[in-house]
Amino acid sequence: MGKEERLEKILPKGRGLIIPIDHAVSSFPEKGLENLSELIPLISSANSIIAHKGVVSHYNSENNFIMHLSASTIHGGKKADNKVLTGSVIEAKKRGAIGVSAQVNLGSEFESEMIERMGEISKQAFEQDMPLLGMIYPRGPNLKLDDNDITKGISHAVRIAFELGCDVVKVPWTGDKDSFAQVCKSAPIPVLIAGGEQKGDLEDLLTLIKDALDSGAKGVCMGRQIFASDNIQERCEKISKLIHEN
Repeated sequence: MGKEERLEKILPKGRGLIIPIDHAVSSFPEKGLENLSELIPLISSANSIIAHKGVVSHYNSENNFIMHLSASTIHGGKKADNKVLTGSVIEAKKRGAIGVSAQVNLGSEFESEMIERMGEISKQAFEQDMPLLGMIYPRGPNLKLDDNDITKGISHAVRIAFELGCDVVKVPWTGDKDSFAQVCKSAPIPVLIAGGEQKGDLEDLLTLIKDALDSGAKGVCMGRQIFASDNIQERCEKISKLIHEN
């Protein structure tokens, strides 16, 4: 498969539902991730799943996986937000992944190191014809926001992902349609919204997703909003239907 064919699996006709389940490396136990053999069939309506290398190798025979190449844990002290590399694009391909992802925390003390690592993964992905999804979060203590930036740095996050060679970018929701429309105009790559902490109300979540789609988002990349809920399969199927039929 070439990159375009892989991207079509991740975002069929340009839209997609991606479910990250990589959280257990950062912290565990994690509600919903205790038994992946039970969870993964419940989220089979997702277009792809983001996971670390061991999960990809174990479960890739029946699922489209994006292998996550960034990691840190809650035990890292002042370096807990410093996402280091744990694999390569060649390794991801050999393990059966159809794409890779990596994370940058803007405003972190370690931002420059993470940007350098993203550049290395982007180079590898280009050489291997693999899609790269960037998770770019403007949330560190050194974040400097322009008073006139209604997106609170999220437009900058999208632009960074594009300029560093990402094919898709995941960013937080800005809170309203007008500001997120500006986010989506920041670069010519698909923008996906992150989910954040699971808050319970499915209808509120579906309304948020529809607002994002109406603003130009090409789908969602949500973990806890789905796997930490009490109705995992229902949420997954309803979100998928909204994205692909809206």
